[in-house]
Amino acid sequence: MKTISEIRKEGIQALTQALGPVDMARFISSYENGSGDYTRDRHQWLPNDPDEIIPKILERQKNRNDNL
Repeated sequence: MKTISEIRKEGIQALTQALGPVDMARFISSYENGSGDYTRDRHQWLPNDPDEIIPKILERQKNRNDNL
């Protein structure tokens, strides 16, 4: 298994090869570190009730299938 350091190095090399050094740097700089604690705070924007979530998932699947 590769270390995260090896994966990052290969990723930077692949991006540099695909985009060139300038656009690779621009791509990397477009990402920002997040803030906060997702695990602690997710209850504020995610519903906890499966009865609330499941109908929405089923409706999205139906709409997706209808558009195929």
